[in-house]
Amino acid sequence: MSNAPVTRKHASTLRGGSLPKWSPWAIAAGSLAVGAGVSLAAGLDSKVQWGLIAAILFVLGTYVIAARVEGRRQAKDRVATSMVWVCFIVAVVPLVSLIWETVERGVKVFDAYFLSHSMGVVADAETGGGIYHAIIGTLEQVGIASLIAVPIGVLTAIYLVEYGRGKLAKAVTFFVDVMTGIPSIVAGLFVLSFWILILDMGYSGFAGAMALSILMMPVVVRSTEEMLKLVPNELREASLALGVPKWRTILKVVLPTSIGGITTGVMLAVARITGETAPVLLLVWGTGFINNNPFDGPQASLPLYIYQQYAAGTPASVDRAWAAALALILFVMILNMGARAIARWKAPKAGR
Repeated sequence: MSNAPVTRKHASTLRGGSLPKWSPWAIAAGSLAVGAGVSLAAGLDSKVQWGLIAAILFVLGTYVIAARVEGRRQAKDRVATSMVWVCFIVAVVPLVSLIWETVERGVKVFDAYFLSHSMGVVADAETGGGIYHAIIGTLEQVGIASLIAVPIGVLTAIYLVEYGRGKLAKAVTFFVDVMTGIPSIVAGLFVLSFWILILDMGYSGFAGAMALSILMMPVVVRSTEEMLKLVPNELREASLALGVPKWRTILKVVLPTSIGGITTGVMLAVARITGETAPVLLLVWGTGFINNNPFDGPQASLPLYIYQQYAAGTPASVDRAWAAALALILFVMILNMGARAIARWKAPKAGR
């Protein structure tokens, strides 16, 4: 009789079978089909409701199938992954829908004539006219606001990260946080009361640019501050150990290292103020004629043009409003693409 120990093979409780790679797509297709059937049976007409039901079925189906084949632990991991994808799709669908709707409605009158002519003497109910005067106003107002806000914002962030200590730094941080939440209409009212009502300087593109710069500064400060904090202290210490002054270390080491993130933050701030309407409506006043001088007289801008044309309510003006909205989206997109190109060009290369 043998006394050899009996070896038992226990099934692993950590890992079962494995689902094929195409299983998420199959579960998603099945969820869409079942969700559509449930929605039709319930008499739901909204496609948003169909999508939400399908998303819930997708998560539940993923867990049930994965739990039977791969075990509960792997099923929980797949459910977390599926929820990430569902949240991503929920966030992307409105954006894609917005862009699609704008392109579909905006291309009706979006052409070279529309971009190269102003409204001039064209009435809101008439066809024709364009956004040339609004493009000039937007470029000048956003440009002036950037010239004001970017240097102040970047220097403030450098002070907070590299020099800021004590009560002054805490006060600056507090006011930056407060300014971040200021509504755009409040910034416009502040400039209106001081620049126009008290100093009697009149409506102009520069007045609107000052209000836009107030909205832009806290965004630039916060984004630049976070990027500067990401620069390793070892780089600063190595530069200082070589006898390089601190200001030169900031200029030659810290800023080049974080220039990509700083540029991205600046473009986010520019994108925010580009679409502001309330300050422009209060301070720039708007005009259908070309005004190349931002320091004298009313001036147009793309957000204000969109608001005025859509408020007119005529078929021709509504078409122009959608076309101007398309131009505004393209303008912001070009700015962001240019910022990314500059950031990659200026970023320090490996091996240097």
